Amino acid sequence: MKICGIEIKASEAIIAVASLDGQALSHVALATKKIALEDDDEAANVKVFAAQVASFVRENSIDRIVIKKRSKKGEFAGGPTTFKIEGVFQLLEGCEVTLLSPQTINAQVKKHNVELPGTLNKYQHEAYKAACSALLKK
Repeated sequence: MKICGIEIKASEAIIAVASLDGQALSHVALATKKIALEDDDEAANVKVFAAQVASFVRENSIDRIVIKKRSKKGEFAGGPTTFKIEGVFQLLEGCEVTLLSPQTINAQVKKHNVELPGTLNKYQHEAYKAACSALLKK
């Protein structure tokens, strides 16, 4: 099973795909590592972003996406653009989208001693942890 983990930062969706074979986790290296939403005030840009996301999901046969949840208020609250990006993912047809809290992700990573593969870029670590934690969560 393949799961796409996503961390949303500023105007970018950072992507990492993980798969689970038996008990072995592995990183599925893809050419697309992030998708950016340029100037979200323009409806045309949001539509282009949505088309890029749909195309990515279709081309890589992804049927489940896990997004690392951002806080809605407080010091570390996500900006309005991040919630717009999240909405685009949640509207995808034929793809299950789940939000996982950072606490849940960290607990699963610690519990199952998840190793970060060298094939990941540093900025993809949180997205990969989200994907792994969804794969391991029973």
